[in-house]
Amino acid sequence: MTWERSHDRLRAPAGRPPSEGSPVSAPPPPRAGARRRTAATLAAATVAALAATTLASSTAYAEGPEQIVNGTFDDGHAPWWGTANLTLDSSSGRLCTDVPGGTVNPWDAIIGQDNIALVAGESYEFRFFGTATPARVAKALIQLPVDPYTQYLAANPQLSVSGDSYTYTFTSPVDLPNAQVAFQLGGSAEPWRICLDDVSLRGGAEPPVYEPDTGPRVRVNQVGYLPKGPKNATVVTDATDPLPWQLRNATGTVVANGTTTPRGLDESSGQQVHSVDFGRYQRAGTGYTLSADGETSRPFDIGADFYERLRLDALKFYYTQRSGVEIRDDLRPGYGRPAGHVGVAPNQGDTAVPCQPGVCDYTLDVSGGWYDAGDHGKYVVNGGISVHQLMSTYERSVLARTGELWQLRDGTLALPESGNRVPDILDEARWEQEFLLKMQVPAGQPYAGMAHHKIHDNEWTGLPLLPHLDPKLRELHPVSTAATLNLAATAAQAARVFLPYDRRFAARNLAAAKRAWDAAKANPEIYASPADGTGGGAYDDADVSDEFYWAAAELFISTGGKEYKDFLLASPHHTGDIWRDRGMDWGHTAQLGRLQLATLPNLLPDRQRVRASVVEGADRYLATLRAHPYGIPYDPAENTYDWGSNNLILNNAIVMATAFDITGNDRYRAGVLETMDYIFGRNALNQSYVTGYGEVASKNQHSRWYANQLNPNLPNPPRGTLSGGPNSSIQDPVAQQKLRGCAPQFCYLDDIESWSTNELTINWNAPLAWIAAFVADQDNGDARGRLR
Repeated sequence: MTWERSHDRLRAPAGRPPSEGSPVSAPPPPRAGARRRTAATLAAATVAALAATTLASSTAYAEGPEQIVNGTFDDGHAPWWGTANLTLDSSSGRLCTDVPGGTVNPWDAIIGQDNIALVAGESYEFRFFGTATPARVAKALIQLPVDPYTQYLAANPQLSVSGDSYTYTFTSPVDLPNAQVAFQLGGSAEPWRICLDDVSLRGGAEPPVYEPDTGPRVRVNQVGYLPKGPKNATVVTDATDPLPWQLRNATGTVVANGTTTPRGLDESSGQQVHSVDFGRYQRAGTGYTLSADGETSRPFDIGADFYERLRLDALKFYYTQRSGVEIRDDLRPGYGRPAGHVGVAPNQGDTAVPCQPGVCDYTLDVSGGWYDAGDHGKYVVNGGISVHQLMSTYERSVLARTGELWQLRDGTLALPESGNRVPDILDEARWEQEFLLKMQVPAGQPYAGMAHHKIHDNEWTGLPLLPHLDPKLRELHPVSTAATLNLAATAAQAARVFLPYDRRFAARNLAAAKRAWDAAKANPEIYASPADGTGGGAYDDADVSDEFYWAAAELFISTGGKEYKDFLLASPHHTGDIWRDRGMDWGHTAQLGRLQLATLPNLLPDRQRVRASVVEGADRYLATLRAHPYGIPYDPAENTYDWGSNNLILNNAIVMATAFDITGNDRYRAGVLETMDYIFGRNALNQSYVTGYGEVASKNQHSRWYANQLNPNLPNPPRGTLSGGPNSSIQDPVAQQKLRGCAPQFCYLDDIESWSTNELTINWNAPLAWIAAFVADQDNGDARGRLR
């Protein structure tokens, strides 16, 4: 079937068993990042491809028999069960219970019923009435009752004191005689009371249809355009001939007009589209709109100040991701919280963390650093590329002719360290780099000089869960060559970046980098296990030749050492084609080395060829952008968008920005600006992927502490937080319920439970911060590129 909204097209498809006293439902599938999950896990997740909506549908279908036994509680509550910490009471004609405070995970307190029969392909309507005192978000699930607890319906009803009725529909992908209905009620520090009534599950429902609200068919950068930069938009229309367009200012006066350019079918969205170029108009102002084909865009500005704000907001994100320190509310109003994982109960880390059983016989203080994403894990390979790109943002501000170092000066990010005469961006980078140094195996131990791959909980936790309330055992995971080379690369970079500010810290980093390099050469094939994904992402990578190249590049730039130069010149990554259509990421880091060698002073004998190769890569991405109706430098093979596609798109933009710094050619700068149009709303969903930027923007990214969608007492992610964006594989149950068969650009939900499409991570905000600083440095387009 096909789902259609006007001219927008979205392609579509064709708890444990109860034991006496305390049945339990397992946690949802783990949140992880691109390339973190095994093929088997992905296949298992994909089995749950289905469709659901929280809207009730009036159906002409024949209503099926009632599947719930005793859903009205008129005569007791059997066969409903509760976990051991709940006492069920149906004496009022409703099923009520007091939920104890102090539980950690949603599945720590459950009301459920088993042996619910599901028929593959049948659509069901699930209804119930519920109250909560005080108001509370619960979880309503229909799922497989045993591991892997596949969820066929997952909903988060916001229960009120006065009570409401809730209706959901879903289509079962399986024949299952013993599905489980589970209301997960745990995860609250305070006690509360829930009552349920009129619980019903019937087949014969109208198959659910999810239809995203994409707003007007004229798609623009909802934040704004630089006065002297390109200004492009996309119109979704079936018209085959050019259409007139009008640009209006805030008073409604037409200030520019022209005709669209038909572009035909955009395969990434399944839409017929036209392009609009209004770049000749350069007057700064607010509240502009663009009209075409009877529709008017969301408003936008023409100016530059919003990129100055984003430069700071994208970097301020990292302070609230810090582990091991109190987040001060006076520095981030609304985001203050106690220090997480500093050895204070209920935390079991991170000041003396043991290894997984059988891995080592010592403990390490690995406190500090940044939480990787929406979980409490800390990963060296993800931290490596993140801290590298922050330090590279600083290095570019020093070396590029358009760089504005003073915009990153001490005091700009409102950090606890502000006032120490060190640029705030380096203070923030140091917080992570100190953690990476702590992950190095001490002298005298097996694998001395190597780095442990990661540290996280021994089990997955649920949402929401503030870091200081995490009770799980923390464990160091085995060393890996990839993690060790990330440490070598970032420590070598830190050695030169921090030299003007802290010579002792710089020397410490250089020594650690050399030890890591030597250890990696001695152990070149120790790979993270793809099966090591309980409690945290695996981050497995079976090819570390690119990490070797990046580390050698950073060491050569910092030391000029012959060993590193010889390694670079012999590496296939030095002359090979490394410019992937899918972009660079934590698992593909040769590009980082190439960019550094091209832009930072060094005595590499073929440096001019290296610089020319960066320009060639930029030309490739620019050609992709120009050919794309939405202006995206990203055209992955088989038209499948990756997990975290937005960060890959921004990393491709970094290559174009670097080409601008090398050549001064304005076409690369224009490519970067047009890439930001996509991120800020010129896309099929007509929304910005950066929290706080644009009329409609992502705000429910997957996080255990920015969890306002699940707990109104918690905040949404801070301004300047990038969402991962469309992901064709839609591995999480919520996305599977609604997005099966989605065209790539439509494979996204702004839902906190959609961890495969709406994650936030430190390595996704890093390229956003880099690009935001680059664009902010351009002012109004008067500056010329080239490195100093």
